Amino acid sequence: MPEGDPPVARTVPKKSRFSLVWVIPIVAALIGVWVAVTRVLSEGPQITIIFDTAEGMEAGKTRIRYNGVDIGTIVSIRLSADHQRVVATAQMAPKTESFLARDTEFWVVRPRVSGANITGLGTLISGAYVGVKMGVASEQSREFTALAVQPVVTGETAGTYYNLKAADLGSLDLGTPVFFRRLQVGQVAAYQLDRGGQFLNIKIFIQAPYDQFVEADSRFWHASGIDMSLSASGLKLQTQSVLSILIGGIAFESPTDDQPHPLAAGNSSFVLYGNRAEAFQPPPQNPQTYELIFNESVRGLSAGAPVEFRGIEIGEVADVRAQVDLKNFTFSTPVTIHLDPRRLGVKVFGATTGDLETARRRLIDSLVSHGVRAQLRSGSLLTGSLYVSFDFFPTAPPARIDWSQKPVRLPTIPGQLEVAEASAQELLRKLNQMPLQAIGNNLARSLSDLDLTLVTARGTLNDADATLARAGATIASANGLVQPNSAQMQQIDITLREFARAARSLRVLSDYLEQHPEALLRGKSGSPK
Repeated sequence: MPEGDPPVARTVPKKSRFSLVWVIPIVAALIGVWVAVTRVLSEGPQITIIFDTAEGMEAGKTRIRYNGVDIGTIVSIRLSADHQRVVATAQMAPKTESFLARDTEFWVVRPRVSGANITGLGTLISGAYVGVKMGVASEQSREFTALAVQPVVTGETAGTYYNLKAADLGSLDLGTPVFFRRLQVGQVAAYQLDRGGQFLNIKIFIQAPYDQFVEADSRFWHASGIDMSLSASGLKLQTQSVLSILIGGIAFESPTDDQPHPLAAGNSSFVLYGNRAEAFQPPPQNPQTYELIFNESVRGLSAGAPVEFRGIEIGEVADVRAQVDLKNFTFSTPVTIHLDPRRLGVKVFGATTGDLETARRRLIDSLVSHGVRAQLRSGSLLTGSLYVSFDFFPTAPPARIDWSQKPVRLPTIPGQLEVAEASAQELLRKLNQMPLQAIGNNLARSLSDLDLTLVTARGTLNDADATLARAGATIASANGLVQPNSAQMQQIDITLREFARAARSLRVLSDYLEQHPEALLRGKSGSPK
């Protein structure tokens, strides 16, 4: 600076409060926030699934799979507050909100043998996993209750579900096949007991395109085992397939007529019959109720037993009970039956309800007056089952129908077994009346006399044997005499020759005397006198 110039003031720059040291924490924080947001956005929703048991599951390892693709993981497992259930928290994959409909189903996949299906064998190596079936509801949920049993039909298999009502389950199980014209077209998907405990609800699944053959009038029946029938045409065996013999099955068919039948809607209900004949038997229309009184054992007769008229089924037994008349303390068995008026053989056209009732009463009165009676008969010698049979019995006592009774009582006649027992008892009574002791004594005396006669005859036979022996000896001696080389025959031969020579001499003497009779006085001429 030159001398004499005044001093110049310098401006000192101010120091900044921001330091480069803070850059690193800020950047780290921003990265952490970005990672957290990215992770949250990439993880997908978190849901809760309630299971009956945690068997086979492990937190952090058990996967949730749909059609073989992992869409989530079980991250935690804990017991519910009442310690009765298992609560599992699952972390779903991104963009899986469409799987979380309110009716989405979850279940644990384990090895299972059910019916004709063997599933979950892969879990023996990889471990159990949670299966999913997407719901169709528009509402979503974050809490689900898992199924206790793995459903038979999973994934997006095309087809239709139907409901069957059965008295009992029989040989059916999950996965039991459903047949149409002996072709497997579906299977049993689920079953449960009705709330009232009266029947079972069986849910079946028919695959497309076979579900188009399920009509509103289709009939379903048990196709398990072998259906054997013996008739006049021979022995018939019917079954759907070898598989149905082993594990059972269900078959269905529609009536074959010319009338069109609408297709059955999904989840329609049908009755599951015991066999095909029962399924296609026309249901009774306006069945009539009657009562039969039997004074014999009805062991083997039960509700549902057929009622026949000369071999044609016209109804069934509805109830069998017992009653005691306190006036005379007699025991009887009332049997309630339902008869189908259409099978009684009368067709009335253009008649009112009153006319039909009058015709029906007139028909029954006529049958009873001609000896028609109800009788218990044996349906099977092996099982001892009975059925009710109506038939003509001309010798039956007269009977009349009291139409004022409710229900109307029809006349009966003792069954074949009771008649046989009565005949046997009558035969035993007659046998008891016979003098069996006297007959036995006479028979014993006759046998004694016969023994004595046999002894005498035996002695006579012995004497005859001795005589025959002596005659044989005589014949043997005679045979010895007449032998050609025997001494007796030679002596007889010599004697016969001597007799022959003497005979010749006598013949010569006779001839000479005939010619010279004087020789008797004078002697032979030329001979010395």
